[in-house]
Amino acid sequence: MSIFKRKTEQIPEGCVPVIRCSICTGEKVAGFKNKTTGKIEEVMLIEDEFDLQKFRTRYGIPYDKKIEKVY
Repeated sequence: MSIFKRKTEQIPEGCVPVIRCSICTGEKVAGFKNKTTGKIEEVMLIEDEFDLQKFRTRYGIPYDKKIEKVY
């Protein structure tokens, strides 16, 4: 048992995880979309699959759950 166990952060209430993708540059940014307003709060840049895994682990998002892509 590690004394330095990392806590998972909470997904903001009323939000769903999304990945914002740029059509022009291919840049991907992970964040959360508010269900009522549609506003996206960007959390981290996704450069590779490892970054996506870190995002899922950090916020406790299961690996079998599909994350919506927004263009």
